[in-house]
Amino acid sequence: MPIDTEEIAAGVTLRPLAREDVDALCAAYVANRGHLEPWEPVRPESFFTAAGQSERVHGLLRQYAEGAAVPMVLAAADGRIVGTSTLTGITRGPFCSSHLGYWIAADQQNRGLASAAVARMCRIARDHVGLHRIEASTLLGNTGSQRVLAKCGFEPIGMAPHYLHINGAWRDCRLFQRILHDRDPAL
Repeated sequence: MPIDTEEIAAGVTLRPLAREDVDALCAAYVANRGHLEPWEPVRPESFFTAAGQSERVHGLLRQYAEGAAVPMVLAAADGRIVGTSTLTGITRGPFCSSHLGYWIAADQQNRGLASAAVARMCRIARDHVGLHRIEASTLLGNTGSQRVLAKCGFEPIGMAPHYLHINGAWRDCRLFQRILHDRDPAL
């Protein structure tokens, strides 16, 4: 079942990633490099090039075709990408879960975009993918993202020491989950 584009705020839609997004995605990462640096892994210089984003987009779309990921972009009316939200590590069977990641451009903060995107991703995970739960993690100091997750029905489930290698070091993370339904998994 294809995932529809949905307007999540005035002039911003959440839609599936497409091959044609390479240049806009590259521009978004270049423009937000400093903004995202504290929250992301160290990126090679090639990540911030059209060739690097082309390879990344190709990989994400392959994972989508395989049912392992759902990559989405937040697109402004002028075509700029102002964020992304992705379900990764989709696991079927008795676990029936995935991990959620997202980011919003520096110039689009405090508009409710992250909350709207996360809420939409939860509906996609439940209604299109058929998942039972979603997990998300934040660095301990990322209180903004923690507020977004709480607002969208995620509950804290613990703290994981040295969980992710972010900005050049292993970082402790707060873990969250949201249960989407209690139906039996499709085996």
